[in-house]
Amino acid sequence: MSTSVLTVSQINGYLKSLLDGDPNLNPVYVSGEISNFTDHYRSGHLYFSLKDEKAVLKAVMFASSARRLRFRPADGMKVLCRGRISLYEASGQYQLYVEDMQPDGLGALNLAYEQLKSRLEKEGLFDAARKRPIPRYPRRIGVITSPTGAAVRDICQILGRRWPLAEIVFCPVLVQGEGAAPQLVDALARMNRIENVDTIIIGRGGGSLEELWAFNEEVVARAVAASQIPVISAVGHETDFTICDFVADLRAPTPSAAAELAVPDQAEEKLMVESAKYALKSDMESLLAQCRLELDSLTASRSLRQPLEPIVQKRNELSHLTRRLTAGVSLSVSREKEELSRLTGTLDGLSPLKVLNRGYALAQTETGKTIRSVSQIQKGKAFRLRFADGEARCIQAEKEEPHEP
Repeated sequence: MSTSVLTVSQINGYLKSLLDGDPNLNPVYVSGEISNFTDHYRSGHLYFSLKDEKAVLKAVMFASSARRLRFRPADGMKVLCRGRISLYEASGQYQLYVEDMQPDGLGALNLAYEQLKSRLEKEGLFDAARKRPIPRYPRRIGVITSPTGAAVRDICQILGRRWPLAEIVFCPVLVQGEGAAPQLVDALARMNRIENVDTIIIGRGGGSLEELWAFNEEVVARAVAASQIPVISAVGHETDFTICDFVADLRAPTPSAAAELAVPDQAEEKLMVESAKYALKSDMESLLAQCRLELDSLTASRSLRQPLEPIVQKRNELSHLTRRLTAGVSLSVSREKEELSRLTGTLDGLSPLKVLNRGYALAQTETGKTIRSVSQIQKGKAFRLRFADGEARCIQAEKEEPHEP
């Protein structure tokens, strides 16, 4: 028996052909717990291991298959994988090439829903603080839903009945299937570009989790959160909850309920206006009655019945004061005249002219200076003597000195 020498590549190639040709290994279903999970974001390939209590199996899921996953794998997650066993010739490592993966014990859609809900909640997209109020009296309402479902008919009927003043801007879209999510995102962007749209209603009628899945897509949730116009989410029936419901500014249990929440009821508004009108009328009548009472009180007052009486009264007061002032001034002038006469008499009694009339004379120098002493007269010098009826110019002949008493 001859022995041939094989290369490593030949050995690996031969083993790969054996594995690829084994019908027990292609296809194969493997359950296990994920470990050493690596997500190559650039290539999109997923690398990980599946393990149980006794062994470990290397595994890879290429991007073409990974894109179809509804959930995000993670370490410690128990999964059921479908694929084939083959050998990676470059390393001689056999591994599982995964084509499909499902959570073991929990549906992929349910898991994807919980994962996305948890992640967006941590980001704060569900916070009540970021939700905006719905306008009370909208002028334009954007409606994003299927053109063939009952939802659009119910919404338009209720909006038209409750608040016909609002214009409806309808954007038809797919609400389930592969192309639904992109159309929902595009419709939201278009609504935000339309002028004077006050509120957006987005949703559809009821269905299974798979049929409602477009409203659980992350791109739709982020488009709703990014809308500059308040969004009412109306997906499914009352018991259905989607990611869109949590992100929207308001969640309605049904499309019909969304229409009711978007607009007021014109009948209720008319009733409120009538009530306000009645209250205003009642208040005005009460105010007018009060004003009439005040007017009657004013017209009955003495000032309005006899408007000249205050003037006459003030005129009499003025006359009285004038008389008092005149009497006071006259009395004061009389007293001042008497005082002036007294002072004039006193002054006249002190006048040197009065003295002169009694036979006295006033000696003065040539310059008019009064001579008070004989010592002021020089012998041979002229001086004047002033009498009551004239003056005399004198020259001193002799001077006699005054005697001691």
